[in-house]
Amino acid sequence: MDSKTEEKIKLLAEKYAQTGQDINGYLDGLLLSNYLTYWDYTQVETLLTLQHPKTDFPDEMIFIMYHQITELYFKLALHELEQIGNNGPDILPNGQLVGNKEKLETDFFIERVGRINRYFESLTKSFEIMINGMEKEQFLRYRMALLPASGFQSAQYRKIEICSTDFFNLVDKDVRPTLREKNPSIEEMFDNIYWNKGATELSTGKKTLTLLQFEKKYGKEFIKLAHEYKSKNVWAKYKSLSDEDRKNTKLINALKELDVNVNINWPLVHYKSAVQYLQQNTEDISATGGTNWQKYLPPRFQKRIFYPEIWTAAEVDDWGKGWVVTNVFKS
Repeated sequence: MDSKTEEKIKLLAEKYAQTGQDINGYLDGLLLSNYLTYWDYTQVETLLTLQHPKTDFPDEMIFIMYHQITELYFKLALHELEQIGNNGPDILPNGQLVGNKEKLETDFFIERVGRINRYFESLTKSFEIMINGMEKEQFLRYRMALLPASGFQSAQYRKIEICSTDFFNLVDKDVRPTLREKNPSIEEMFDNIYWNKGATELSTGKKTLTLLQFEKKYGKEFIKLAHEYKSKNVWAKYKSLSDEDRKNTKLINALKELDVNVNINWPLVHYKSAVQYLQQNTEDISATGGTNWQKYLPPRFQKRIFYPEIWTAAEVDDWGKGWVVTNVFKS
């Protein structure tokens, strides 16, 4: 046995001694265990059993699987946001830094935000699967079997929003000016969250069953997460940096890309899909959950911006307009 192997066995013995067990027991376990296979590690056979269409239309399988892929990407994004939130000190609303954690490294920050951007870029580019990859006639039929479920009910997407910005930036833009003066609580802001307008009945303005279900299942969880990330969301982490680090061009550009990817590109590929499948010459069809997609999806109506401080006033005024002109009305 060479010296390197002896050293590794020594280190393993020290590691397992902390559990109160002798290393020989673990070595016996290694001898008895089977080799790891790809299918066991990825649980691929289980994964492929998670698609359960509600109808016999073949294209419904595309619809299910693409949404499942989306949720996996969202989970990756939340994984990165958790790392950002738990790295470096937290910052309170009064600007005070709290915690004993070391300084958040700018390179680490840029890399994690960059990963999230790549996830969303991949999703946005692949959305052609939804826009052009299903027969319209099939979709308009099988969608009726999905009521009142809606992609609106993606809790992970809402969590990405909550972890990415000051919670106040998610308040309905028409309510922000009045609410800002009151120094609102998380609960008050949640009552005025922007997405409520996206799930109101077109005819009555009342909350749809889609929204009522969503609030019942996730409302408390969202409020709890908002409290947790009040001092460690991406914007709070940015403010915890030194003056010099906040001027880092790569970091600012990464944050701008995140803002655009989540709040412009992603909603607007959904808008383009809705135009493809739900817009008719005489009238627009409501989405599966009855959501008001015509007013909810276009960013120019919502003006949902994670980091308004790093954009110019002109850029804020024109938020999302360029994408619509290029990708929808000229397509």
